[in-house]
Amino acid sequence: MKKIIFVLFISIWVLSACTEETSTNSIKTGDMGDLISSTIENAEKHDVSKFEEYELESVIDGDTIRIKYNGSSEKVRFLLVDTPETNHETLGEQPYGPEAKEFTKQLLAGLDTVYLEFDVSYRDKYKRLLAYIYTKEGISVQEQLLKNGLARVAYIYDPNTKHVDWFKSIQKTAQQSAIGIWSVEDYVTNRGYDKDVYYAAIKNGNQSNIDEDKSNTNNNKGSCEIKGNINSKGNKIYHMPGQRDYENTIAEEMFCTEEEAKAAGFIPAKQ
Repeated sequence: MKKIIFVLFISIWVLSACTEETSTNSIKTGDMGDLISSTIENAEKHDVSKFEEYELESVIDGDTIRIKYNGSSEKVRFLLVDTPETNHETLGEQPYGPEAKEFTKQLLAGLDTVYLEFDVSYRDKYKRLLAYIYTKEGISVQEQLLKNGLARVAYIYDPNTKHVDWFKSIQKTAQQSAIGIWSVEDYVTNRGYDKDVYYAAIKNGNQSNIDEDKSNTNNNKGSCEIKGNINSKGNKIYHMPGQRDYENTIAEEMFCTEEEAKAAGFIPAKQ
């Protein structure tokens, strides 16, 4: 009897610990099925007839899958979005990383194939394929990750910018609604995700406390106007207001001073 009571105590303690660890996430595991069902039912269905269909092998994380491409198994990185990490060698696991992976996994569950819409350039510097991902029903995976606050718009590199305006409009709505990654102010940064800020906010009970006006100011870094962009050759260039290509430059990062830009590894534009 004592042994049974001890086992029950340990079981309850483990379950309590797991509950406490995951209680900061607004998308609970039990809610994911309902979220996926709602997404499939209500998502806009896009025409995929002109896209290329490939065999789906696996989901690696929220923004990466593996497909069979021309007879080889290859990774596909989702264009223009970035989800929190799940098992990064230096960053570790970031809040909402597991949720983003589970969302992508369940959205593609049961599918043997996916449809890929390529932009101008097919691969990144790591030789991974780059594409916009759709289900056979025409659901955009990137659109739904952004809509549900599980990804940010990022890695905006010319010439692959076809859907950047569309994605930014979706992100803005999620940000204003303070859902998912946007539920904690300053968790999302221009360089990725700051989990220290996230856990500090949770500890102080400040989740879902985004003030819209303040958030917009923070995300634009106030009056910071120096645009950092990575060109097709992988060179980090920053552009100052008044320079020839400034208005046409899509910023990957914004800086307040030239010193800040240089510290991040960017060099000044020639004109």
